[in-house]
Amino acid sequence: MEPTPEQSPHHAYPDHWEADVVLRDGGTARIRPITTDDAERLVSFYEQVSDESKYYRFFAPYPRLSDRDVHRFTHHDYVDRVGLAVTIGGEFIGTVRYDRIDDTGRPASAPADEAEVAFLVQDAHQGRGVASALLEHIAAVARERGIRRFAAEVLPANNKMIKVFRDGGYTQRRSFEDGSVHLTLDLEPTEKSLAVQRGREQRAEARSVQRLLAPGSVAVIGTGRTPGGVGRTVLRNLLAAGYTGRAYAVNRAFDEGLATLDGVPAHRSLGEIDEQVDLAVIAVPAHRVPEAVADCGEHGVQGLVVLSAGYAERGAEGRELQRELVRQARSYGMRIIGPNAFGIINTAETVRLNASLAPESPARGRIGLFTQSGAIGIALLSGLHRRGAGLSSFISAGNRADVSGNDFLQYSFEDPDTDVALLYLESLGNPRKFTRLARRTAAVKPVVVVKGARHSGTNPPGHAVPVSRIPDTTVSALMRQAGVIRVDTVTEMVDAGLLLAGQPLPAGPRVAILGNSESLGLLTYDACLAEGLRPRPPIDLTTAASPQDFRDALAEALADGTCDAVIVTAIPWVGENGEAETGDGQVLAEALTKAVAGGSAKPVAVVHVEIGGLAEALAAASSTAAPRPRTVTPAAQPRAATNATTARATTAGTPEARGAATAPAAPATPEAATAPEAATSQEATPRPGRIPAYPAAERAVRALAEAVKYAQWRRQAAVPGKIPEFLDDTIHEAGAAALIEAQLATAPDPRGRPLSHDEARELLGHYGIDVRPTLPAPDPEAAVAAAARLGYPVALKTTAPHLRHRADLGGVRLDVADEEALRRAYGELTDLLGKPAELLPVVQAMAPRGVDTVVRASIDAAAGAILSFGLAGAPSELLGDTAHRLVPATDRDAAELIRSIRAAPVLFGWRGSAPVDTAALEELLLRLSRLVDDHPEVVSVALEPVVVAPQGLTVLGASVRLAPPPARSDVGPRRLPNY
Repeated sequence: MEPTPEQSPHHAYPDHWEADVVLRDGGTARIRPITTDDAERLVSFYEQVSDESKYYRFFAPYPRLSDRDVHRFTHHDYVDRVGLAVTIGGEFIGTVRYDRIDDTGRPASAPADEAEVAFLVQDAHQGRGVASALLEHIAAVARERGIRRFAAEVLPANNKMIKVFRDGGYTQRRSFEDGSVHLTLDLEPTEKSLAVQRGREQRAEARSVQRLLAPGSVAVIGTGRTPGGVGRTVLRNLLAAGYTGRAYAVNRAFDEGLATLDGVPAHRSLGEIDEQVDLAVIAVPAHRVPEAVADCGEHGVQGLVVLSAGYAERGAEGRELQRELVRQARSYGMRIIGPNAFGIINTAETVRLNASLAPESPARGRIGLFTQSGAIGIALLSGLHRRGAGLSSFISAGNRADVSGNDFLQYSFEDPDTDVALLYLESLGNPRKFTRLARRTAAVKPVVVVKGARHSGTNPPGHAVPVSRIPDTTVSALMRQAGVIRVDTVTEMVDAGLLLAGQPLPAGPRVAILGNSESLGLLTYDACLAEGLRPRPPIDLTTAASPQDFRDALAEALADGTCDAVIVTAIPWVGENGEAETGDGQVLAEALTKAVAGGSAKPVAVVHVEIGGLAEALAAASSTAAPRPRTVTPAAQPRAATNATTARATTAGTPEARGAATAPAAPATPEAATAPEAATSQEATPRPGRIPAYPAAERAVRALAEAVKYAQWRRQAAVPGKIPEFLDDTIHEAGAAALIEAQLATAPDPRGRPLSHDEARELLGHYGIDVRPTLPAPDPEAAVAAAARLGYPVALKTTAPHLRHRADLGGVRLDVADEEALRRAYGELTDLLGKPAELLPVVQAMAPRGVDTVVRASIDAAAGAILSFGLAGAPSELLGDTAHRLVPATDRDAAELIRSIRAAPVLFGWRGSAPVDTAALEELLLRLSRLVDDHPEVVSVALEPVVVAPQGLTVLGASVRLAPPPARSDVGPRRLPNY
C-alpha cells in the first residue's frame, strides 16, 4: 500500500514494517502501517468496538470518531507519529499508535526519545493476543526511530491492557496519578522480553498446526463425481480411516440434485454448508485455487491443505502464483500446508484423520513425521508400516510455502502423543530459528533429521527460500550442537526412530552382545567399535540355545551394571533333520519381551538373519503403537540340536578370548572424562517391550550409537554452558564499537571493507586478542631494521595473496638468528619467488613452538554467525577436518569445538608429544565469539596461524572484514516468513 502525496516525502511508506503473524489461537493476521487510504476502514472498525472499550481508550464516552480524529489517526510521518493496524480479510481488528513526546508530555521530534502509546482491539478479537503482537511490532518500530521508552496512561479497571504491558517482559515503572495508572516501558529487549516473545511464538505456531491436524470438520474441494482422481481419493481415505468429525464433498460441478457422495453431504460451494468448516483440502487445478481459497476465507475456514501442483516447482511464474496463494490465504487468517502437498494424518483416537493420498492410515503410535517430499513420505510411511511402527502425526508439506519444519517442531515440542520427531528436509528457510527450536525440542524428545539436496548448493524446485552457502559439513555440525540426530538416509531415520520411540536412552556407550551365532556376534562387536561404542565380549549362546536361554541371558545382561545397552543377535535354529527352522520368531519374540517386562532402563535391539516372523512378532507384542487388544496364537517351541541338551555360553572368538589386546579406549574427550552418568528420571522410565529388530548388525549398531550420542548431549544440555565472567574485565566493547563505526564511515560501500593489519590488531586488542606485530620489509635494509626492533630470532615471510600461509612453497624462513642469516634468507627468497614488490615480505618475531591451528568466524545470511576451528594446513584445507559452532559460544561449546576434529589427539600429546595449552585456545575462541556477537558488523575474522604451545598461544596473522550488519531473522518481533 503506497503513501499519498499528503504524507511526508522524506519518510516513504515503510513496507518492511508489514508482517504476517500467528495469533494465540493459531489463526493468522497481518500487521501494517496505517495510511490515509484507511479512513473508511478505521471508521468501520471503531463502530464495531464496544462502548466500554472506547471508554478505556479515551477515558470518557466516545461513541464515534470525528473527521479530525480520523485525519489524525490516518496521517503519520512514520517517525514521530506512527500507527499500525492488524487486519484480517482487509479489515481492521486492532490498532496501535505512538506519538513522540518531550519531558513535559508535549509533541516533539528527535532527539526526544519517549513516546506515548495507545491500543484499541475489537472486542470480538480480544483474547487472541492481538495487543501483545502489536506491542512487539510497535516497540521494534520505535527503536528503529530512536525512541527508547513508551509512556501509557491506563484506567485501573482496564486489567487486560495492564496485563499486556506487565507480561511483555520489558523493564517498566508504574505509578498512580490523577485516577489512572501511569506506565513507563524501557524498550531495550531483555532476556525476559525475548523469552516471553519466543514462548508466545511457540504456543501460537503449535496451535496453528494443531488446528490443521485436529479439525472438527473437513471439506474436500474438488471431489470428483466419479471414482478416481485426487479429491475423490482423499475423501475415500478420510472415510476409511474412521474420521471422527464431519466430512463434506465440494465441487462446483456437482449436479444440483446431488445430496451425498460416498455417504457424506455433497455441496457445490462452502456457502451451502450450514456450519463453519475447520479444514479444507483443495484438489483443483492451480488456476481454480484462488477461487477456492476465497470461498474458504469468506466462510471462516481455519486452514488449508493444498494438493494442487503447478506452483514454484514450475519456475518463476509458478513461484509468483505460490506467493500470491500464501498472501491470499493469510489475508483471511488461514495457514497452508502445500501447495503440491501429499497430505496430513493424525492417528489420535479422538480424530483419526487421514487427509492424504496414502491409501492406508498408519497405526497409532508415538512417532511424528514431517517431510517436504511426497515420494519420500510414501517411502517412510511404507517402511514404518512394514516394521510395525505407529505414528502420532504426519505432514507432507510439498513446496512448504507456509507451514514448515519449524512449525512442526513447535507442535512436536508440546504434543503429548509424540515421543520422537522425524523430519525429512530439503531446504531450511530459517536455519537460525530451526537450530533454536531443535535445541529446545531435543532437550525433551529426540529429533531425527535427514537433509536432502545436501551438495547441490541450490534448493529443490518449488522451495522458494534463501539459499545458504555454508557447506553441508557445517550444517551437520550445527545440527549436532542443537542436539539433532542427523542421519544420511531415510532408512537410517527409520532405524533410529524405532529405537528411540521404543527404548529408553542408554546411560553410556557400554554394550553387551549376546546371541546364538559367534560370527554375527563378532560382526556386531566390530560394528560397535567402528561407531565409537564400547562393546563387551560377545556371549555365544551357541546354535543350541532355546528361547528360554535367550530370555535368561538377556535378563542377566539387563541386570549387569557394567553395560548400558544390549544387542541380541539371532539366526535360525537347526532342526533334527539339519535344516534351518525359520518359523520360530513368535516364540523368541515372546521370550525377549518377557525378559524386558521387568522394567529395564537399558535399551535393547535385535539383529536377526532370516528368522521368519521375528520382526513382526516383536512389533505386534511391543510396537510403538498405543496399546490395543490383541490375540496372540502360541507357536511351537523350537527344537534344539540333537547333540545338545543345554546351551553353552562362551566368549570364544573375541579378541579377548584369543589373547589379543582389548579394544582401545576412546580418545580423551569431555564425554569420556567421567564414567557414564545415570540416566535422568525421564530417560530411565521403563517402557516394557517395544524392541526394534534389524536385518543387519551395522544398522542396529548405528541406531544405538546415535542414541548414545543423543543421551550424552541431553545430559550435558541439562546443565548449560556459560560465558566465563573473566572476559568482562578485559573486553572494551565501547572502544571496539567506536573503531568499527569510524572504519565503516570511511567506506560507504555496502559490501564493506577489509581492515589493514594494524587496524585488525587494534580491533582484536579491544577483546583481549593479541596479534603478534609484523613489520614490512620492502628491501634488505628495512628487514634488518625491523629485526633489530623486534629482536632475534625472527621469521621472514611473504604476504602476497598467492603465497600467504603456504610454507610449502618456500615463502617462509624461520628462526633467522642474526643479521647475516637474515640478509641471506632475504636474497634466497627474492631469487626463488620474485621481486620484493610482488612478495610483500614482512618480518615477525618468532613464536614459541607448538601446533599450528586456524580459528575463524563468519556470518552466513541464513544461519548467522559461525565459529570454526581446525589445524592449519592440510588437515583443514585438504581433508576438511574443521569443527563449527553457532555464536554465541559457551565454555562447553569451546571445549567441544577443539575436541571434535579428527586431528584433536595432536593437541593432547599424540605419540609422546607435549600436550598444548587447550585452556588458552578455549579462551581465544570465547573472545572471538564474543566479538562477533557484540558487533554484527564484523562479518569475517580469520586468525591464522594460531600457534598453540604447551604454555600459551600466539596469533601470528589476522584478517578482519567489516560490513553493514545483515538483517537477522531471529530477532525482532514475531513474523511469518515471506518467500
